[in-house]
Amino acid sequence: MLFNSPVFLFLFLPITIIVYHFIPKKLKNLFLLLASVAFYAWGEKELVVLIILSALIDYNAGLLIASGKRKLGLWISLAFNLGILIYFKYFSFVAQNIYSALKYFNGNQDYPGYLQTIVLPLGISFYTFQTLSYTIDVYRGKVEANKNFVDFAMYVTFFPQLIAGPIVRYKEISQELQDRFITKTQFAVGIERFIIGLAKKMIIANNCAFIADGMFSLPSNELSTPMAWLGAVAYSFQIYFDFSGYSDMAIGLGKMFGFNFPENFNFPYAARSIREFWKKWHITLSNWFKDYLYISMGGNRHGEYRTFFNLLIVFLLTGLWHGANWTFIVWGLFHGLFMIIERIGIKKHLELMPKLLSHIYVLMILLISWVIFRSESLSQAWGFVGSMFSFNFDSNNDYLKFFVTIEGIMSIFLAIVFSIPKLGLAISSIFRDSEQMEEVSWVKIISKYSLLLILFSISIFYIATDSYNPFIYFRF
Repeated sequence: MLFNSPVFLFLFLPITIIVYHFIPKKLKNLFLLLASVAFYAWGEKELVVLIILSALIDYNAGLLIASGKRKLGLWISLAFNLGILIYFKYFSFVAQNIYSALKYFNGNQDYPGYLQTIVLPLGISFYTFQTLSYTIDVYRGKVEANKNFVDFAMYVTFFPQLIAGPIVRYKEISQELQDRFITKTQFAVGIERFIIGLAKKMIIANNCAFIADGMFSLPSNELSTPMAWLGAVAYSFQIYFDFSGYSDMAIGLGKMFGFNFPENFNFPYAARSIREFWKKWHITLSNWFKDYLYISMGGNRHGEYRTFFNLLIVFLLTGLWHGANWTFIVWGLFHGLFMIIERIGIKKHLELMPKLLSHIYVLMILLISWVIFRSESLSQAWGFVGSMFSFNFDSNNDYLKFFVTIEGIMSIFLAIVFSIPKLGLAISSIFRDSEQMEEVSWVKIISKYSLLLILFSISIFYIATDSYNPFIYFRF
């Protein structure tokens, strides 16, 4: 069930909110658990058993750790979560590469058909990382094991952040699981945040997607340099506003039910280094890898070369986390390489050079990396990047006229505006007055809600015309 689908917007969400706010407090977590299971089962059907099993195993793993069987509980959690992640997400990829290698040498190895039927459960990368963070934190003594299965299972399955994050750690909402109170202001802020996220997705991301899909569908020999750069820019904005839009909607939904989720983006395209970019992009994933992998491997405490090795491993796994494809592996290592290059010495120069030049440096790397990320294969990525620097200006005008629409150009313009901190914050400041409503003029209040209504109406128009596509991060 998509957040931008009519059944969610006009059936599931209104019913869930109304029932939730009228049932007794002691039943609220149970109701949200049942609603979340129904939400997940809507699209995943029998695979809902997997997430329930994940909650059950990690709940008991936490109790084992708390009872003194610390290593047993931790290893059970690690084995189960990493086991299902490897099987559902990577087993087919590994097997396919093995069979390809055998076929290359022997010439008679056929790829088993049953491996192609392994279905990737939605959100598995997110909820396995969430439950792993819980058991590791219990093991480290940072949180107490939850002794109420309903509360814990609700944390694991809670529908706003279930499918595509942000990755919410148990310690961040443990108090709210026990006791939360929703104010009118918090509920209003939740609605505002949800509408803004929906508008990001429907108005900006999807129109950028139309351009990006068009450019990436062309073979490299038909792709001129301007078309290649346009496709790279369009996809860069598509993935940012698609994913940040989902995060905004998830955070807004959380507020409607009394939860405060962590922020996941902070103007990443304004970064002046790749290191800074990863402090602003998919923040909850970056922090997860830093706290549970990078630091556990020694971080930067064992010398320069060990630090470089740790960074490469972290970014290799970051790439793999996004998908079982060589493009994601190369994308992750590409970022890891520049993290190392910056540590070697470029970082000092980036800090000294004019901001514009350091921004250009980051954007060039990001555009190339997003081409690798978006491509179906390394050969397509290589051809696309080659077209970006081929200096071929002989564009297919008919093709451009079809894919480069006025809506698309306006969406790219809006994407640029809302990617610049000063401009984006200045425009969005109108939405940040909800907590002091009594101090805000009625003119500003009316203007704000009129704008929200317009954004929501435009988004619904796009949904009604069936012009939307699924969120990019749903497949990770």
